[in-house]
Amino acid sequence: MSLAGKVAIVTGSGRGLGLSYAQELSRQGAAVVINDVDADVAADAVASIAAAGGKAVAVVAPVGSTETAKALVAAAVENFGRLDILVTNAGVLRDKSILKMTDEDFDLVINVHLRGTFTCVREAYGYFKENGIAGRIITIGSPTGQRGNFGQTNYAAAKAGIVGMVRTWALEMKRAGVTVNAVIPVAATAMTKTVPYFAKAVEADEAGEVMHDFFRKELGFGTADDVAGLIAFLASEEAGNINGQAIGAGGDRLQLWSHPEAIASEFHDGGWDYTTLQEQFGAVFGSKLQSVGERFPELPAELQPEPAAK
Repeated sequence: MSLAGKVAIVTGSGRGLGLSYAQELSRQGAAVVINDVDADVAADAVASIAAAGGKAVAVVAPVGSTETAKALVAAAVENFGRLDILVTNAGVLRDKSILKMTDEDFDLVINVHLRGTFTCVREAYGYFKENGIAGRIITIGSPTGQRGNFGQTNYAAAKAGIVGMVRTWALEMKRAGVTVNAVIPVAATAMTKTVPYFAKAVEADEAGEVMHDFFRKELGFGTADDVAGLIAFLASEEAGNINGQAIGAGGDRLQLWSHPEAIASEFHDGGWDYTTLQEQFGAVFGSKLQSVGERFPELPAELQPEPAAK
């Protein structure tokens, strides 16, 4: 167990992806601080790790505030003597198109995902630096943050912002030997459960059956456990040379996302004024404009969702 003697915090780990991450870190030898807003859910998560021979404690609190970040680090140190790994997984959804999205919808998602990642990373990094620990920080992004998705202004902003912070933190933390990376999971979750396109995959997952190869191979869509191995790997000593990356995981697929780069550059003597842009932009860049949103291939006939009952 390569993480033996290590201590990890996993926010939002009472259920779903976060629980899978926490359980895998435990299987690899780490003691884990579970975090959830529901005390019963958190207690069940701790019990599942203990039943498998691992060590875990729970902090019941919503992430976002500095107080919660401090409580999480304190719980790791007080219960297990140290902190080595932080996984910032906690999140909420308030999906609405922009004209229907309220200030409260926007602020809540930004606070939990973006501010919660910031406060927890700041607190963990402060502990790492003060104690000379070459820690591992793993944040959780989303394909929505990479490509956009209808009805998810708040979520897209938060997830894109997390990857932007990761690139900055990789520069700031490198000297201390701390690595920070973003994982982009594609898995059956509470969110994908509501999407008809993934219905057959979610049904298979809930029945304990293997998903069809179309999902696992062509789409790179799988179970929470399919992502957990990457989390544990990035937390290990063997991943010490991986820093500032956005890595996708889902089903049988692993992806390395590119950093944004200019795909075309053109120069015009005297600069690009309004008239010149009117005359030349289409010819220069029109064929190179980038697509937005995820594009999925058509489902095979046998994987089409059942028609809704009338």
